[in-house]
Amino acid sequence: MMRPILLAALGCLLGWQAQAATRIKDIISVQGVRANQLVGYGLVIGLNGTGDTLRNSPFTQQSLQSMLDRMGINVRNANARTRNVAAVIVTADLPAFAGKGARIDITVSSLGDATSLAGGSLILTPLIGADNQIYAVGQGPLAVAGFASGGKAETLTQGVPTTGRIPNGALVEREAPGRLTDEKALVLELRNPDFNTAVNVADAINAHTVTRYGVKVARENDLRTITVNRPFFINSTRLLADIGELAVETDVPARVVIDERTGTIVIGKDVQISTVAVAHGNLTVRVTESARVSQPLPFSKGETTVAPETTIIADQKGGNFAIVRGTNLQTLVAGLNRIGRQAPCRRIWWCNDDGPEAARDLAT
Repeated sequence: MMRPILLAALGCLLGWQAQAATRIKDIISVQGVRANQLVGYGLVIGLNGTGDTLRNSPFTQQSLQSMLDRMGINVRNANARTRNVAAVIVTADLPAFAGKGARIDITVSSLGDATSLAGGSLILTPLIGADNQIYAVGQGPLAVAGFASGGKAETLTQGVPTTGRIPNGALVEREAPGRLTDEKALVLELRNPDFNTAVNVADAINAHTVTRYGVKVARENDLRTITVNRPFFINSTRLLADIGELAVETDVPARVVIDERTGTIVIGKDVQISTVAVAHGNLTVRVTESARVSQPLPFSKGETTVAPETTIIADQKGGNFAIVRGTNLQTLVAGLNRIGRQAPCRRIWWCNDDGPEAARDLAT
């Protein structure tokens, strides 16, 4: 079914509106100051019969045996059939400048055929970075939003029960390399690249630093980055805190975003509309499969056969065609809202293995 198109001027999805005063800290990020992604492999225990089947998930059985071996328990020749354990992948983001002892959130996702991680606890899991160094270790009870419940004939699932989170579940053991004070020149990167915005940010920084420090420190490089040369008598942290509160006027280009899956169109405030012709309507197609029995003639040598038969019903509503005149978004939306609806038309096709047999229009 084709969903109706929804028009909305959601400027917050496209960035700040033009000529809006915004703090520099809200529209930029410092190049090189970023989080680092961590990943690890571990086991979740304590599940209520919803874990991996060890026969279908051999890696879970091997991990369980290795863990018990390290604890001095030999289960190599045992045929374990427990379903209270699940193999999982653990992911986390290590924030910039996170020191030893800091806690971060982690996400736990099932790797085998477990049906739910609800009620389980993650055992000690090392989290490594891209350089294969351990930066954190995770452990703790999972918080799972979804659930799965069922019987022999029906199951009910809400959300994703095989993924959970552990707030503050990882402890940082190693700091990521790099220090902000090591940088002589800071590069500011715009989250919404634009030439006018980059120039406005550089001008605002220079106007402030000339008044306060007596020197210009900023230079725009392109539509995305601005270089700030740090004066020797001030550190990077204090400089970024100082210029981050400066207000600048941001400029966002006219933009239209279309989501084909949901049929939603988001249009920015500055989009200019010329005279257009608009056709609007809904189309619903229903396909029904059935069987048709073919009997041979009396006293003949034919055989009774069953042939598939398909019924396709196409229901089209609306289908209006209108001219919309205007130069701005408000005029376009008002024009579309005034478009009425006509009587729908329904067309039905009967199809079997020999091809289409009939088609007709039904007034509704």
